[in-house]
Amino acid sequence: MKRVLLLLGVLVLSKGFAYAQGHSNHDGHNHGAAPAATISAPASMAQPTNSGENKTQSTTLTVDNLVFDSEVHDFGTLPEGPNADYEFKFKNTGKEPINLQTVNASCGCTTPSWSKEPVLPGKTGSIKASYATQGRPGGFTKSITVVSNAGTKVLTIKGTVEPAPTGSAPASTKSMIQK
Repeated sequence: MKRVLLLLGVLVLSKGFAYAQGHSNHDGHNHGAAPAATISAPASMAQPTNSGENKTQSTTLTVDNLVFDSEVHDFGTLPEGPNADYEFKFKNTGKEPINLQTVNASCGCTTPSWSKEPVLPGKTGSIKASYATQGRPGGFTKSITVVSNAGTKVLTIKGTVEPAPTGSAPASTKSMIQK
């Protein structure tokens, strides 16, 4: 009797293992394993179905409802040293609040800041971009990616940083103090 129970346990475990192998491809990849044979799982291993409410929220907003005064700002020529700041202003032309979820700059030399409060329909919001010019002479073009519940927009700042003047050094290295 013990042998029969042991054999039955091994059989159930092997079927369960084969079932798990056939359904272990996390987000579309299966870690190099060959596809498992189709095995019907025991009722105790069946996955529950979600007969509850749909958790995705539908929205009428589109990226076109996030209307910026300008999506590109050219600083022109800037002196090296102080930060260059610009505030991108936008209006919500939709019928629902717009939530700015993330605002990311293309590099660490640009720092974005924005209001975390929802922008109500018909109201305006802003995103400030601050570019650190110190040690960065020459031309630059940086992007700022804005992700919201209305979609994604890419803003751009650009300009040219003029190198800071170098200090004048004495022509002679001899000390001017005479003893």
